Amino acid sequence: MLMEYQNPQTAAVRADPALVPAAAGGRTVISETAVAKVAGIAARAVPGVYSLGTGSSRALGAIRDAVGSSDHAAGVHAEVGETQVAVDITLVAVYGAPLHALANQVRASVYAAVEKLVGLQVIEVNVEINDVYIAPPVKPTGAPAVAEREAVL
Repeated sequence: MLMEYQNPQTAAVRADPALVPAAAGGRTVISETAVAKVAGIAARAVPGVYSLGTGSSRALGAIRDAVGSSDHAAGVHAEVGETQVAVDITLVAVYGAPLHALANQVRASVYAAVEKLVGLQVIEVNVEINDVYIAPPVKPTGAPAVAEREAVL
C-alpha cells in the first residue's frame, strides 16, 4: 500500500518564487517496503540482534543469501500514513543479551533511522522477540584430537 506524503515545507517554499528550483513541486510517495528496509537495517545494527523474522522467513532469507540476494525488510512490517509510520519488528536475540534492554535499543535505533532517513514521524515501534540464538559449542582445535588418537593406539 502506498501513501502520499505532502511536504509541509512546500507551502513556505512556494511563497518565494526565487527560492523554488525549476523541478520543485509535486509529491513524494514513500512505500511501506522502503520504510521496512530502513527499519530492518537499523534493527540489525543493534548488538544482540541475531536476525529478524520468524523461522520460515529466516529459512527463506538463508536461501536468498546463498544466491547473493538479501531481503532487508524480512521480519519488519511498516504501516505508512501521510505523515506518520508504525513499525512492527520480529527478531531473534543472541543468548546473553538482556531482552528488555535489547528491545529498547532496537526501538530507539528504528525511531532515529526512520525519522532521519524517511522524514516521517514514528508513532510506535513494536518489538517481538520470538527466539534466542544459542551459539554452537566451540570445536577444539586439531591438536587435542591428535592426542586422543595417540592415546587410543
